[in-house]
Amino acid sequence: MRFEDALFNWLQIQLVAEGRPHDGAALDTRDFFLQILTEDHHVTQIVIDKVDDTMIHVRYEKEGRSKVQMIPREAGEQLLNDIKENPKYN
Repeated sequence: MRFEDALFNWLQIQLVAEGRPHDGAALDTRDFFLQILTEDHHVTQIVIDKVDDTMIHVRYEKEGRSKVQMIPREAGEQLLNDIKENPKYN
């Protein structure tokens, strides 16, 4: 899986896990993408560093260097919003 895809998928499911802390499937899926990021892409730390009106700033460490990836907020929050809007999942 490409790094950018793994990072985006981790972000989306991290937001779901934060919004639904008792959702075991979300937690397992988050851990799956974290494993891809750490094992395949050698990321050692990853956090949502900042959220502003338009962007989510994801800070991670790779190869001993701290980096920031900015992802459009609307795209990052889409999965959580879809889950919230579908009564089947609530």
